[in-house]
Amino acid sequence: MKQFKHNQVNKRNITLSSLVKVSIIAVALITGVAQAKTTAITNATVYTVASQGILEQATVIIEQGQITEVYSNQNTPKNIEADETIDAKGRILTPGFIGTMNSLGLVEVAAVSRTRDGKDKKADITFDASLAFNPKSTLIAYTRKGGITSNIVAPHGGEDLFAGQTFAVDLSGEFTSIIEKQNAVLVYLGSISKGSRAQRLQELDYKLADAKKALTKKADKKENDKSKEQKDAKEPKRDEKVINALLAGEKPLLAYADRATDLLALLALKKKYGIDLVLVSASDAVLIADEIAAANVPVILSSIENLPSSFDSLHASLANMAKLAKVGVKVILAPKGESHNLNQLRFDAGIAVANGLSRADAFSALTANVADVFKLNSGRIAVGKNADLVLWSADPLELSTKVDLMWINGKQVSTQSRQDALRDRYIKETNMPRAYTK
Repeated sequence: MKQFKHNQVNKRNITLSSLVKVSIIAVALITGVAQAKTTAITNATVYTVASQGILEQATVIIEQGQITEVYSNQNTPKNIEADETIDAKGRILTPGFIGTMNSLGLVEVAAVSRTRDGKDKKADITFDASLAFNPKSTLIAYTRKGGITSNIVAPHGGEDLFAGQTFAVDLSGEFTSIIEKQNAVLVYLGSISKGSRAQRLQELDYKLADAKKALTKKADKKENDKSKEQKDAKEPKRDEKVINALLAGEKPLLAYADRATDLLALLALKKKYGIDLVLVSASDAVLIADEIAAANVPVILSSIENLPSSFDSLHASLANMAKLAKVGVKVILAPKGESHNLNQLRFDAGIAVANGLSRADAFSALTANVADVFKLNSGRIAVGKNADLVLWSADPLELSTKVDLMWINGKQVSTQSRQDALRDRYIKETNMPRAYTK
């Protein structure tokens, strides 16, 4: 009898185990099907920001988070198999815009110190502010309203020469939204309230020189001691690894400076050490535009700086971005200040266009150029790129235009923000005072 009961229990356990396995397989299959969903955006005016240029009545296919096909009107198949088809009705489809050099996700309320995580007194070249990034920040959904699907977040540093390292994120609002940590090194140069700008430029030069000397010495020693095992070889320190990555061209150096003399000194350092240099702010860049273009150095700047903010930026002008682009400088648009108005990035692009920048260069400054500098698989509507896309109600550079639909990594996301919730709360008719409406 006991043996019979024991067998019955075993059979029940086997049955339950089998059911669990079947359930797991079923869930996996369902998940796989969901991930394999194909979306076709048809009849769109596609700004590819790639070799295809602008395509009328085009079709873009999205599958598994990437763009799998881009059809012009002439090449579009008669029958497109897709799980979801969206008729754009001629509206403009662009790559998602990419923000740069701001503290989105690191600062919630600038006036409240406990919500600021972008700066620390002890911060140095190893400072990784991505550890404090908040993908649930209320500013992220608000930023999506401007058609921005990803962002390069920059720390403010501390007392060290280097402010730390930037990192790339998508604006999905998910906890997995960090694309890449520590993707560029940031340094602030130029005028300072105490001391001389020369000291910081000299310190940067010396750090690069010392690191290059150490690498050369190590390489020579390795060459001479081929027969010996290097068991006692010292592991480079964390800061040394970052400097070595700069010298190897594995990470760009983002250098904040405005005065032409500082910019020329940085160009000299690029030539001397072969570093991947990017100039940031660079109000005087127009004075040496040809030299910057010849050195193949990108410039990240604001398009709405029309007045000097210091003696270093006497040549600030609304036309600077256009002047740089015309001589072949790769320009990237980034507004000055914090991230609270980052969603207005497209308006800044419109101002640049109004002051001489071509529309093609303006869209590149918001998308492809950023992707190229920071090695992101986005910024263009092309096969193999991440499906970070925005469908607009009209011209993206016009004030009245809105985001109709947005995709990040192929997934449609909302542009509803806290501001929308507050608006609805205060305009809803109720017997209670509007401020207390739930």
